[in-house]
This record gives sequence, structure tokens and C-alpha cells, in this order.
Amino acid sequence: MKRINIITGHYGSGKTEIAINMALKLKEQHDNVVICDMDIVNPYFRTNDAKEFLEQKGIRVIAPDYASTNIDIPVLPGDILSVFTDKSCYAVLDLGGDDDGAVALGQYHRYLKDEDYDMYYVLNALRPDTSNIDDIKALAANIEYMSRAKITGLINNTNLSYLSEPKHLADSMEFADKAAKALDVELKYITGTGEMLSALPDKAKAFELELFMKLPFDALA
Repeated sequence: MKRINIITGHYGSGKTEIAINMALKLKEQHDNVVICDMDIVNPYFRTNDAKEFLEQKGIRVIAPDYASTNIDIPVLPGDILSVFTDKSCYAVLDLGGDDDGAVALGQYHRYLKDEDYDMYYVLNALRPDTSNIDDIKALAANIEYMSRAKITGLINNTNLSYLSEPKHLADSMEFADKAAKALDVELKYITGTGEMLSALPDKAKAFELELFMKLPFDALA
């Protein structure tokens, strides 16, 4: 993975789970790893919810002061600048959903333009708003415009949350390949739990996820 890895895509595509798992993978290879919660739109499924666990693993978490509360103030912490100035750190930037969430990255364009980064579009082919190629291309174009950054790869994270079955991911592969070609990028990773990945005939791009985010009602269980 590159020094800076940006995770973007549609709301509910699973960006935060992927961001956390990417940070953990980076930590296996590098001492100085940081994950930035840049979601200024959605109060749920934030990286900050796993802050204690990540810090125990030696991963620094940068998040808005009001992340994971019911108070939303769209201000990002100044510590995010350290990602660009400290060349020894490896970072994962977890953006909010859609082009609204991508706005947060645009203000760092003057730093990012000189970096060798990857920005991954996370695809969940079973969500209504990303179930056809034209909608995917339109959303990707809006994300690039608002973030002032280029999408460099696609991640297939097709799932139905707790209703997911391995065949859902396996059956999505042809569509994911078409989406990557439409965006003129590589299908970089196929993500899911070990069970979800089990039905893939080719596991060369498989990236197994450990799940950390919970639905709001899970906390009541």
C-alpha cells in the first residue's frame, strides 16, 4: 500500500470497516501508522468508534472532537496536516460518503498533489444507488471534483450487512470488473469476512476483513 490511502464511496458501502482493516495491515509493516476520521457528514459508523482498540494496537487516531456524539460540527482537526508533513507516517483517510464527504479532502489538495497516494472507490453492488454503471461513474466524477483528487482503484465490498451470503460477493464480480473498467482503474481488492470470501474462485485480490463497526441496535443486544 502507498504512504497515503484514501477510502471513499457511497454511504453505507463499508468504507470505515475497510479503513480500519487497512490501518491494521499497515501496522504489520510500519511503525508509524495513523488513521484519520474525515467524516463530517454521517454520525454513525465512524472510525473514532474503534479509537481505543486502534490505539492499543499502536495506531494513532485523528478525529473531529465531536465524532461519535450527537453534536455535529463540520470542523476537521489541525493534526491532519501531520499526515502530509511527517513523511515517516503511513496513513488511511476515511472520508464521508458521496461527494458531500469528499469535500473534506479538497482543502488538502496543495499537500496531496505532490504525494504518491491511492484513493479507493468502495463499491457495494447491492446498494440501489450504486447498482448500475452510469450511477457509479457519476458519483465517482463528483467525488473527484469535490475532493480535487483522482480515484486510483476500486474495492469490491458487496454485501447485505448481517444478511450477507458468500454468493452475494461472488455473483458481483463480473459487475465489479465492469465498474473498474468504466472508471479506468484497477479492481484492487475484494473485501469481506473469511466466510464471504470463501466462494471466490480466485482469491488473488482477496482482503479479509475483521468487523468492528456495529449497527446502532447492536449495542442494545
